[in-house]
Amino acid sequence: MITESPKDPTAAVLDETVLAGDHWVQMVRAGQTFRIVDLEGNQAADTLFYDAHDVSNRYSACDTIRHQQNLYLTTGTKLMSTGGDVLLTIVADTCGRHDTLGGACSRESNSMRYALEKEPMHACRDSFINGVTAWGHGMGKRDITCNINFFMNVPVTPEGRLTFEDGISGPGRYVEMRAERDVVALISNCPQLNNPCNAYHPTPVRVLIWD
Repeated sequence: MITESPKDPTAAVLDETVLAGDHWVQMVRAGQTFRIVDLEGNQAADTLFYDAHDVSNRYSACDTIRHQQNLYLTTGTKLMSTGGDVLLTIVADTCGRHDTLGGACSRESNSMRYALEKEPMHACRDSFINGVTAWGHGMGKRDITCNINFFMNVPVTPEGRLTFEDGISGPGRYVEMRAERDVVALISNCPQLNNPCNAYHPTPVRVLIWD
């Protein structure tokens, strides 16, 4: 559901740009508002969330889907954790829907989906590994689980297949969430060069936080 936000970017306590292929990790405290902006359109911002005080209690795709009885994320969606807690609530969305099934690209998936010689290419899983390593607190590869793909269009066919289609986002569209508890947000701004949905040109995203 398309919903605009009244938030003023000039009042944000954090305003950063994440380049394509980079990771970004940050604490978002309970009550703060967190926005991701698709600056140039049809970029995928692969994102994971963790309870900041117990990282084993992290975003759960299956619990989120079951709780809202909808495959897609948009305004009003509560992002559920593996422990049944609400981590964040989507309070504004100018894209319309976001994917929670397609997962993150990896070197292995690049070689299987595109060509064996694509294996050395940087992928979102690499960025996630860099992110959990940078955050520390005992986090590692095992903490990288099913992620959200903000701005990504992954329709499900009547036969239950996933298809990766052209994006439905556009320049300046955003998704905004209210943290319901202290969370760690980890973004891999997708570096994928093999998928035509972004015209083979990954682009930056912008992240903002308000108190």
